[in-house]
Amino acid sequence: MSSKITVGLVAMSLIWFTACHKPRSSKSTSQNPAKDTTLITRGPASRDSIKTDTAAVDTVAIAPDTREPMPEVKVNEVDFDYLTAKSKFSFKSAKQDFDNTNVNIRMKKDSIIWLSVTGVGLEVARGIITRDSIVFMDKIHRDYFVFNYEQLSKQYNFDLNFDLLQSVIIGNMPFEMQEEGHFIKENDFYVLKQLVDRLEVDNYVAEKNQKLSRLKATEVPTQNTFTLDYEDFRETGGFLFPFMSHISLNVLSKEQQKLETTMRLKHSKVELVKQSPGFPFNVPSSYKRKR
Repeated sequence: MSSKITVGLVAMSLIWFTACHKPRSSKSTSQNPAKDTTLITRGPASRDSIKTDTAAVDTVAIAPDTREPMPEVKVNEVDFDYLTAKSKFSFKSAKQDFDNTNVNIRMKKDSIIWLSVTGVGLEVARGIITRDSIVFMDKIHRDYFVFNYEQLSKQYNFDLNFDLLQSVIIGNMPFEMQEEGHFIKENDFYVLKQLVDRLEVDNYVAEKNQKLSRLKATEVPTQNTFTLDYEDFRETGGFLFPFMSHISLNVLSKEQQKLETTMRLKHSKVELVKQSPGFPFNVPSSYKRKR
């Protein structure tokens, strides 16, 4: 596959599965990361509404709710200043299919995501994602392209955000806990159910490690869905970090055809560091901008 297609798919597919409305507000790094990186929420026990005839209220016996209330659920999250990762990215759709593309990732929390795509020992493409724009260079064809989030949101009919992309990459919950949200117990998971704009969101938090293990979002009008599964959790910098992410997208095209896309991001190495790893990015004047 050409580097031009590869870097475009890597960038756009990472963005595509995160294209789902408003992100959670980012949390600043504190001097006590153990407190800062754990989202503590409580899910109330569900109760059936009981209607009584006011005239007969003295004769109606209301049985107490004896169901055990939900325990306090602590969702363990990753906090960091800078991140570096060596990864492999795979992608499959009706038109494209490639496996294990080498991608190096560098991140500055809440600010920069830097990507370098390599092939046969050489860098073939480089990209940088900031809070304002997304820029990618194709080093083989000597061109580059630039997007802002408003353009991409109109193109894909989704609200794209840097914060949401960051959260999904590192395995944190992408949507902030809401008063209307509630947990239910489902097998070995605590499932936080949320309604975010047009999305019905299910966050599956594993009972054994209190990590987000699955995210399923369904857009109510269209029934378009994406599912994100996290696997292979390893301790990294004092946090459990998912070294494998599987993404499945199921959407209807404008022609009402069902389109399925699957992706996989597999890390071989992840480091959370205090010092900046550097984010070198400079578009040569000889490169042509693609539109």
